[in-house]
Amino acid sequence: QVQLVESGGGLVQAGASLTLSCAASGRTLSTYAMGWFRQAPGKEREFVTAMSRNGGNSDYADSVKGRFAISRDNFKNTLYLQMNSLKPEDTAVYYCAADQDPYYNLYVPKASPDFDYWGQGTQVTVSS
Repeated sequence: QVQLVESGGGLVQAGASLTLSCAASGRTLSTYAMGWFRQAPGKEREFVTAMSRNGGNSDYADSVKGRFAISRDNFKNTLYLQMNSLKPEDTAVYYCAADQDPYYNLYVPKASPDFDYWGQGTQVTVSS
C-alpha cells in the first residue's frame, strides 16, 4: 500500500498562489489514479481535481477550473496541486488520495469512495 503526506499549505492573501505537494512512499504513484479533495469547516469533503493512472486525463471541479492544476513527478514520486488566483472560498483542509484500482488507465475518479488511500491533509487559508 501507499502512504501519502501532504505539505505546502499556509495562510495567503486573496489572489496569491500556492503549491501543495503530496509525497508518496511504499508504492509508486504511477500505479494509482490520484486526486485532491478539500473540506471546509462545517462542509462536506468535496472533489477538487484528479488525474488518471497513466496521467493522460484529468478533471477539475468547476469552482477551480482555470485556476488550479494537478501534476505528478514520477521521479520524485510526488503529486502536486498548483493553485493560482486563490479566493477566500478556497479555504479548507486539502487532502490527496490514491485510487488503486481505477476502471481503466484513462479513467479519472471523482467520488470519495473511489479512493483507497488518503493523506492527513494540509490547511490552506486565504484571507480577503
